[in-house]
Amino acid sequence: MKKTNRVIRDHWKVHYKNPGYPHVQQGWILPPDRMSEYDPFILMADDWFKRGTFSDHPHRGFQTITYVIDGRLEHTDNQGGHSVLHAGDVQYMNAGKGARHAEEAVDEDVIHTLQLWLNLPKSLKQTESSYQNVLLEDAPLVEMAGGYLRVYSGSAEGVTGPMNALVPINMFELYLRAGERYALELPTNHNGHIYMLQGKMSFGSEGQAVTLGKTEVGLLSYDGNAEDGETNVLEISAQERSRMLVYTGKPIGEPLVARGPFVMNTEAEIEEAFEDFRAGRFGPSSQ
Repeated sequence: MKKTNRVIRDHWKVHYKNPGYPHVQQGWILPPDRMSEYDPFILMADDWFKRGTFSDHPHRGFQTITYVIDGRLEHTDNQGGHSVLHAGDVQYMNAGKGARHAEEAVDEDVIHTLQLWLNLPKSLKQTESSYQNVLLEDAPLVEMAGGYLRVYSGSAEGVTGPMNALVPINMFELYLRAGERYALELPTNHNGHIYMLQGKMSFGSEGQAVTLGKTEVGLLSYDGNAEDGETNVLEISAQERSRMLVYTGKPIGEPLVARGPFVMNTEAEIEEAFEDFRAGRFGPSSQ
């Protein structure tokens, strides 16, 4: 019998700022000053921007998962990669030992994206960089009487998402109509969080439920001592027509140092990354 002991252990509403053109608006879904709480995740940003905000730049030591809410996102990298993503599409990037790319709005679009940073264990930080686009229509959709579950990564309801992250994670989008309920089964030893895109939902069993609305975040409880393969359930009910994203992953449990576009295990490795970039070891510009 499935346990129903998932609860929201902390929650907050995202606060936004206006950095100035071309970066129209920005908010921290997962603020970087609390990154020790999110393992294997590092931070998550909610951005509205025009062309010129995220032009050619480097990364090392982690992965990104970018979800497009609105607009067209153009990707270019210095391996010759190019793609344009639309609403509901996701791009996965493994920066590994060194990626250099640009993420831009197309033409005069104001693009709205969510970008999650996913850590790499020390054993994978020197892997080759790579990219994978997960298009909306390629993510399996499980339809239910009261809504749907879309699976971008990981497995749920007998289907598996197409994302091939080096650090396996679950990434689901859940939509429920007003008054509907759903029990989401998750690995017990996965840390994770939910982010509300629309509406209002309650999470957890009666007496423990926390209600969250649009642009609110909830950190999920988990048991880091549980065995792989064990699962438990997060009970969800929709007060309004609602849509949310949920991300979960098994903690890596290693030292983490993040500075600028690099995430490593030590300060010395961060300094090495900056020196390698200045010395041209990340290769030519992506633009």
